Amino acid sequence: LVSLFMSDLMVGLVVMPPAMLNQLYGRWVLRGDFCSLWASFDVMCCSASILNLCLISLDRYLLITSPLRYKLRMTSCRALALVLAAWTLAALASFLPI
Repeated sequence: LVSLFMSDLMVGLVVMPPAMLNQLYGRWVLRGDFCSLWASFDVMCCSASILNLCLISLDRYLLITSPLRYKLRMTSCRALALVLAAWTLAALASFLPI
């Protein structure tokens, strides 16, 4: 949940203010090279948010389907590895193409 909070907070603090300026002025008013960095952060934060929701769903599914084996399957190290994998995948999908 903390990872989902961080991704949504980054959307609100990093992505939305330039998007708001873009919407108000009808064009990109910031420096030109900042546009691709902003687009990368936009894709990364939104992808991380979606992947975090998928991880939360997977976690709840595992807890409901096998509650007795849940503690053995979902250790804190595995949970941290899944969160890091979600952020890494989101970063690779956003910064490499742009």
